[in-house]
Amino acid sequence: MKLLTCLLPKRSTLHLETWQLDEATAQLMLRVTSRQPLGYCPGCRCPTRRIHSRYERTVADLPCAHVRVRVQLRVRKFFCTNGRCPRRVFTERLPQVVAPWARRTQRLARCLRDIALALGGAAGARLSQQLGMKVSRNTVLRLLRRLPEPSRRTPTVLGVDDFALRKRQTYGTVLIDLERRRPVALLPDRTAETLAPWLQTHPGVQVLTRDRAKAYAEGARQGAPAALQVADRFHLVQNLAETLDQVFTTYSKALDMVNATLRQSPVPLPTGAIAVPVAPPDPPLPAQQRAAQRQVRRQQAYEQGWALHRQGGTLAAIAQHLGLSPRTVQRDLRTATFPGRKRRSDCGHSLLDPYKALVLERWHGGCHTALRLFRELRSCGYTGSYALVAAYARRLRQAQGLAPGQRGSRHPLPSMAEPSRKPLTPRRATWLVLRRMDQCTAAETLQLSRLRAQQAELAEAIDLAQDFAHLVRLRQPEQFDPWLERAATSRVRAFQRFAKGLGDD
Repeated sequence: MKLLTCLLPKRSTLHLETWQLDEATAQLMLRVTSRQPLGYCPGCRCPTRRIHSRYERTVADLPCAHVRVRVQLRVRKFFCTNGRCPRRVFTERLPQVVAPWARRTQRLARCLRDIALALGGAAGARLSQQLGMKVSRNTVLRLLRRLPEPSRRTPTVLGVDDFALRKRQTYGTVLIDLERRRPVALLPDRTAETLAPWLQTHPGVQVLTRDRAKAYAEGARQGAPAALQVADRFHLVQNLAETLDQVFTTYSKALDMVNATLRQSPVPLPTGAIAVPVAPPDPPLPAQQRAAQRQVRRQQAYEQGWALHRQGGTLAAIAQHLGLSPRTVQRDLRTATFPGRKRRSDCGHSLLDPYKALVLERWHGGCHTALRLFRELRSCGYTGSYALVAAYARRLRQAQGLAPGQRGSRHPLPSMAEPSRKPLTPRRATWLVLRRMDQCTAAETLQLSRLRAQQAELAEAIDLAQDFAHLVRLRQPEQFDPWLERAATSRVRAFQRFAKGLGDD
């Protein structure tokens, strides 16, 4: 009894009378009564000793060693002695033990709320059941919603950004206190009409950091005209990356030429020897013809979109006329030249990639039979087809200068290696340009230098991007205006538009 009394929620106000352990259901029942000498009316707070009646209520408490604990409270009802109070009879309150009409003790409810704050509904319910507190996810969320909103003062440095409720469909706005690094509010959309009233009802914002969207700029001007608006470094570099991606998409043929040149370059081996690179596979002729036809149709749609745009057509009308999405039409209208075809991100990947090192090892060992290689690969877990192995064997023979079906040669054959360089795509080229130079490998530096040598416009765009990233990272405001002048007079239209937008801001 002494040990169980120590486990009660509030020993000073409760007295343990009896206890009962049900081993079949793993439940411990504690029957307790109240020790409070007086009862206080919840309406007028008047103390009284006049007892009306007694009743029992059962509440759940924290489990003990995975044994569920139930507390059967025997509490009293009192008469209110204040004649002016409209309440005549009231129930004894135990605020530190259990809330009125609650089915859980205060400490059990606090524990569940902490789990809900950390994990949410479904995950919180799973963890609670493992700890012996069986609740549903809806109960956990209901406890979370009942928490009072914490009182926060209006931040002096406010961050404004959008977030996706449904990507590319529905967006909201998140407001962050940048000094304390905590979210302040969530707005249902990303318009000036929603941001401005919030700023007006929460005065005190001195610095407002945002992306370069016009809606946020207008909302900040209307709601907090005295606040200093700051385009933060993250969004500046993000806009720079989008501009570079447009440039490299426009000059996609230059990327293809760099990839073709690097694919033919010898591959240095760890031993110091030079290996012949294995040529990439050529797509079948029918596939090339279908790709060319799609490219022609896509270019025609691009030219029609620009023609309708020059005639004053709206974005929605152009998209409906061409049968394209408004996002595709908007992307086309950003570039003055046809951007070309954008390849898939998994282009060139095959089921044979994890086994190419084994194939090359066996090939250099003298195994030049595709069927034998296929059987060995199947024993190692290869799940692809024989045609894939046979096509790779033909490419190996071609790299070593062997005729089709020829298994060997009297002369020593050159070593071969699969190039480990990743091909340049617009996104990867953008990443290479914006990466710090001291973090680039020798292969990446070679790719970047080859890309510079393709066209003067590309070299100028790379120089502009690297200079802008450098001045933003090192926080050199004195270099900003000279850079704007260079970008505004450059031959790259994407950077002209980028510089104009920065100048407007």
